[in-house]
Amino acid sequence: MAASAAVKVVLLDIEGTICPISFVKDVLFPYALNVLPETLETQWDDPKFAKYRDAFPPEHASSKEALASHVRDLMAKDVKIAYLKSLQGYLWEEGYASGDLKAPLFPDVPAKLSEWHAKGLKIMIYSSGSVPAQKLLFKHTDAEPSDFTPLISDWFDTVTAGLKTETGSYEKIAGNHPEIPVGEWLFLSDNVKEVDAAISAGMQSIVVQRPGNAELPSEVRSRLPIIETFDALDDDLGIREQSAGPKA
Repeated sequence: MAASAAVKVVLLDIEGTICPISFVKDVLFPYALNVLPETLETQWDDPKFAKYRDAFPPEHASSKEALASHVRDLMAKDVKIAYLKSLQGYLWEEGYASGDLKAPLFPDVPAKLSEWHAKGLKIMIYSSGSVPAQKLLFKHTDAEPSDFTPLISDWFDTVTAGLKTETGSYEKIAGNHPEIPVGEWLFLSDNVKEVDAAISAGMQSIVVQRPGNAELPSEVRSRLPIIETFDALDDDLGIREQSAGPKA
């Protein structure tokens, strides 16, 4: 399956696309909850921490106990809200810096990011995690070298672009780079609703089905292009014929 137009931008999701979903749910989330009590105890009045604390609604920022309880509740419900994402990024920063946290990239990802960058393609990131958290993840990976931030041209999250399942978010992202026609963007994500939204905005988009991701319904397999590895993409960023999913 060849791409419909020359791809100039590869826009990437993170969870379930470049690294396992389990890293976020089984490593990053528990780490944040684990270090939160000590952080609140030792940094509550620290100006560096205060901006994260004060971003919470007043009733939840009134005490250490109230904030901790609210964070636990939001994370248990997997609520994607900006002030929580910002705090999580702050909590993860020390873990990445100490080496306690390293993002496990899927094996094909490091070489492909380097290859795309060398070819002159722009690589951009769009994730529900905050932009600072995205940069931490790409700076501290398990690859060698570990820092991929120099390869990334731009970063987007739900604050800067909007919800990932809304067409307007992809239109806004493309609008930030008007020199590149929207049809020359390729969005790669494990989330079918996000892929549909990107396509509605005029982008090319492919579903990425990685180990650990939920099984895709048969109707998705019949109507959307699917890959299991970036190696399934040819030199023009289309899907190699032998890797294409079942035809409708």
